[in-house]
Amino acid sequence: MTRVAHIISISYRKDYIYRVNFDGGATGEVDFTDYLELGPVFAPLKDISYFRQARLEGGTITWPNGADVAPETLEERVEFIIEAAAQKSQARPGKKKPRRR
Repeated sequence: MTRVAHIISISYRKDYIYRVNFDGGATGEVDFTDYLELGPVFAPLKDISYFRQARLEGGTITWPNGADVAPETLEERVEFIIEAAAQKSQARPGKKKPRRR
């Protein structure tokens, strides 16, 4: 059986970014900029004061006009960002110590 993700808290960060916490433990910042062009339901979110009116409803983030994004989609984005950051940090060589003369 597939686990259904639920958002347990959100907090506005800046621009079109919210920090999102999931019941499965994933936590991260989601940039909603890409959603603003997905159709008329997301158009009001271009107004940053309206965008900041997000709330939790039914385990996902939603806005007063009914715009929402499936929590599974957001959790995948957060997990992708977490994995990419982990891979990037593993790929970086450690700092070399300066040589003594």
